[in-house]
Amino acid sequence: MASSRWIRPEVYPLFAAVGVAVGICGMQLVRNISTNPEVRVTKENRTAGILDNHAEGERYAEHGLRKFVRNKAPQIMPSINGFFSDPKY
Repeated sequence: MASSRWIRPEVYPLFAAVGVAVGICGMQLVRNISTNPEVRVTKENRTAGILDNHAEGERYAEHGLRKFVRNKAPQIMPSINGFFSDPKY
């Protein structure tokens, strides 16, 4: 049967990785449709044309994740990087 061929314990990590990727894509799609100032779904908003709404664009661009990582070090594991690159150790 096809189910016994594809659904094995070795394939579960692949299913998980693809599921996470699809979830991230879906989350970004919903975020763009619902909050992006350049996307207009309703007919009333589409007839407005080009709007100069810089405050709304700034609010969309400066989301919570960007505010959280703004003052963080751009490293995944700073302590390990410091251990191998800093001559103090």
